[in-house]
Amino acid sequence: MNRIWAHLRNSYSEIYKGFLLLISLVVIVSLFPEEATYKYEFAKGRPWMHDDLIAPFDFAILKSPEEITVEKAFVLANKALYFDFNIDLAEQKRSEFVEDFNLLWNVKYGNDRQLENLKQQSLTRGLKILNTILTRGVLQPVPETENKNPDYEITLIIKNTAEKVKLSDLYTIHSAYEKINSLLAQSRDVDKDILEQLLEDSILQNVFYNENVTKTEQQKQLNQISTTYGMVQNGERIISKGEVITNNKYQILESMRAEYESKLGVQTNYWMILAGQVLLVSISLMVLIFFLHFFRKDILKDNKKVLLILLIITLMVFVTSVALSFGFQYIYLVPLCLSVMIIRVFFDTRLALYVYIITIINIGFLVPNSFQFVFMQLISGIITIFTIVNLQKRSQFIFSSFIIFLSYSAIYTGLTLIQEGNISAIKPMNYAMFAGSALLLLFAYPIIFILEKIFGLVTDVTLMELSDSNSPLLRELSMKAPGTFQHSLQVANLSEECIFAIGGDALLTRTGALYHDIGKMDQPMFFIENQVTGVNPHDEVTYEESASIIINHVIKGIEKARKNKLPDQIIDFIRTHHGTRKVEYFYVMEKKDNPDETVDVKRFTYPGPIPFSKETSVVMMADSVEAASRSLKVIDEQTINDLVENIINKQVETGQFINSNITLRDIARTKKILKKKLMNIYHIRIEYPE
Repeated sequence: MNRIWAHLRNSYSEIYKGFLLLISLVVIVSLFPEEATYKYEFAKGRPWMHDDLIAPFDFAILKSPEEITVEKAFVLANKALYFDFNIDLAEQKRSEFVEDFNLLWNVKYGNDRQLENLKQQSLTRGLKILNTILTRGVLQPVPETENKNPDYEITLIIKNTAEKVKLSDLYTIHSAYEKINSLLAQSRDVDKDILEQLLEDSILQNVFYNENVTKTEQQKQLNQISTTYGMVQNGERIISKGEVITNNKYQILESMRAEYESKLGVQTNYWMILAGQVLLVSISLMVLIFFLHFFRKDILKDNKKVLLILLIITLMVFVTSVALSFGFQYIYLVPLCLSVMIIRVFFDTRLALYVYIITIINIGFLVPNSFQFVFMQLISGIITIFTIVNLQKRSQFIFSSFIIFLSYSAIYTGLTLIQEGNISAIKPMNYAMFAGSALLLLFAYPIIFILEKIFGLVTDVTLMELSDSNSPLLRELSMKAPGTFQHSLQVANLSEECIFAIGGDALLTRTGALYHDIGKMDQPMFFIENQVTGVNPHDEVTYEESASIIINHVIKGIEKARKNKLPDQIIDFIRTHHGTRKVEYFYVMEKKDNPDETVDVKRFTYPGPIPFSKETSVVMMADSVEAASRSLKVIDEQTINDLVENIINKQVETGQFINSNITLRDIARTKKILKKKLMNIYHIRIEYPE
């Protein structure tokens, strides 16, 4: 049992990676459709590349989305308008008309019995005119009836009874007034003044637009639109090999695809479909792991980096799945090239392309016309890599977004022309989607910043910003310890040249070298490169105290770096640039002055750790050699050669590089470069024989 636990403990890293792969597999497969995948690939305007296709079952021919859209537009443009005819309102107005007429008549004529006949005739004529107008109906003006032909028919709802009438059969307020004036002009033996005033006040709209009924009936008509227009019988030949896929054939093939996937998506086949999806996704993820194993073992060993790569792949598949749930056209809005940018920023272009290929292959199982999708995304991804191959400024993201928009647009245009053979088939909305996708790529900047903090990684852009000599911490170093600052610049130049030759991250090495001695800022005069007055403060303290001050610059440098939130990758250079070596001078002097006492070597030894990468190893060598070269009294080719050989050989002998992946060949090349660069710095010329 103990052996099992010990084995599990020792295999923690591999188990963790396996768990990450399993989670990624489950998430990606869960996003795949439950239906079977159609085995034929085809496109409009291209020949049918498979054998003759015979219908294996009966199926209906689906209308194209464009046809359904046209039919829906026709229904919307010719929808039936429903209006309510309020009869009760007409009855109410007639009662009010009689009351108002009697009131106005009494005001004007009083109770004159001789005018009784005129009064009765006027009231009768007024009610008749009012009844003529209100019985026919006064229409409420609404936008739906504007600019309609007078013969346009609407539906009147009169006490739950529907009746179709023309717009010309109804009055408007304006036409009602004109009709009143016309009828009054034809009337005799009536008081036209009273009638005109009362009738104009009594006319009101009594035919009202019923929006709810209109929309309900409209929706019924939309729901009644058939999505099919014909049938294909079992055994019927659909298309022959080599036959060009026309619009009609394309729609038949799409109809068969839909029917095929729905028939094979039943529960009896679900587990087989699931098994196939699991197998394919597993293969794609294992191919990625094999790539890392053979070409990027450093990444495979780092669980955080593996997690980041799998997270990006899974998120891209998830976002694409969500976009597809709203409609196929929204897939163009997904910023898939964002994964290229992120991987390139954190790693390199080769890994960025490889991860991107794995991503779009998995997404290809989700989308229709997967060949066209993979082609478009692959070309755009490669172009993205070209635009950020030398990423030094965040402003390059804007240029990349613009280029990606152009590449998407050009590829889409070419594919559409091949398939349709007609420029009118190009949908401008897709270009808007491409523009939206390109704009979403600008979120790479904040996303990369967040991922840097979460995963503790550092990008080239961040390193470029940190390596600026005007950055706050380096500026402070140049002011407080100018000698140390110049020393750091020299070490950075030497280290960068060496790591470039032996293979490694030159920018990381340069940046780490610039910050490796920032701990000297607190007590700069205790370090010889800053002593310009001839006063040496070490003369006032013991050798042990001097050694403690020198050693503590590493601890203080780490504290200062963390306070200024430098990345851990930069702090590693501060921690390791002296390794576990001794402060030789003060240790020897202590032993010399106290020959009879046992000197505690730990008090004169740096706490470490020793370098664990090529980059930190090169900075240790360059730092020691550059500092020692300043103490040479005679500077020539021989003294520099001896200096470099002695210092680096001593570092090798004391085991400073045993945890690093640097080889003896790398060390030999580093020595050669350091000798050459130091001779250039000190302007040493080769002596020619007499």
